[in-house]
Amino acid sequence: MEKVIIIRYAEIHLKGKNRGYFERMFVANMEKSLRGIRHEIRRRSGRYLVENFEDGQTENIVKKLSKVFGVHSLSVGFKVPSDMDEIFLAAQLVCDGSGSFKVETHRADKKFYLTSPQISAEIGGRLLDKNRQLSVNVHEPDFVINVDVREDGTALVFNKFIRCADGMPVGTAGRGLLLLSGGIDSPVAGHMIAKRGMKIDCLHFHSYPYTNMQARQKVMDLAKVLSEYNCGIKVSVISVKHIQEEIHKNCNGAYMVTLLRRFMMRLAERLALKDGDQCIITGESLGQVASQTIEGMTSSNSVIEKLPVLRPLCGFDKNEIIERSRNIGAYDISIRPYEDCCTVFLPDYPIIKPKLEDVLAEEAKLDVRSLLDEAFSTLEVSEF
Repeated sequence: MEKVIIIRYAEIHLKGKNRGYFERMFVANMEKSLRGIRHEIRRRSGRYLVENFEDGQTENIVKKLSKVFGVHSLSVGFKVPSDMDEIFLAAQLVCDGSGSFKVETHRADKKFYLTSPQISAEIGGRLLDKNRQLSVNVHEPDFVINVDVREDGTALVFNKFIRCADGMPVGTAGRGLLLLSGGIDSPVAGHMIAKRGMKIDCLHFHSYPYTNMQARQKVMDLAKVLSEYNCGIKVSVISVKHIQEEIHKNCNGAYMVTLLRRFMMRLAERLALKDGDQCIITGESLGQVASQTIEGMTSSNSVIEKLPVLRPLCGFDKNEIIERSRNIGAYDISIRPYEDCCTVFLPDYPIIKPKLEDVLAEEAKLDVRSLLDEAFSTLEVSEF
């Protein structure tokens, strides 16, 4: 008898002739997540098994694999020979001590001498004989014991299904650059795009010393959260302090955020093209703040020349975003009281619906190219 972790994948089963590509990426990502832990991953007829691991690592393996996109569910159970005595011994181990239960059997091996209902009935009967605190309830049981008789002469016996990240394997849908702030929204946006199979790089803008180093550390901690779903992550950091100072000195203060966003998007596209990213991802939600009106987004988009801009949160309200932030483990970091660069020189009344001709008139007061070059020269890169 061997303890195993049974892995079921999500949308990969819908793929046709290129399904092998998705499965190879899926296995590679699982291997990355379990790096440093002794184990073997083996394919078993539409599912995968993690085998040959230390019992004390079970919880750690489940935690790591539950964040791998493409994994639909996990079960911790036992692999035994296709023998009723062995199956019963495993059933005892996954059986709760009391309460109502039922046994569900899937018999892939049609040559096995008992049918699925017969296997369920015999294992259930033996469990009742062994433990009088159990009762059978086939309609609403407290727990279910699952028996999966395979074609290779083995059977899998398990109890619970653990829901996981779902989605598609990271790396199967290209590469994108996420504008990562210290707030709630952008980590959620990155998580959503990574779930669709896109490998995420991050870009953070800072205004040190107007903002402190705790603000930067908060962003790095958020990047670490995303790295668990993204099979590692690269974070680039650029200073925009001098850009904000020049806008503050030369332009109408109401346009500070609008103009700064345009600089950020230019810098993001330059970095993305340099690093091979195929799109820019933001955490903007329509109408949430002054810069996220359709007019503000139009102003930001107008400086992008070659790449698409993805805004996965555009139709979400704040409560929906907060719920997702909690679910991915980012919320408690995001609400730390350290502000990002967008709060520097923030006007009392920022322009809400900027007209592009007015934005261009304000921007003409600046040496855009030299400011971009100076900002890009501050580029720093970290990897997790």
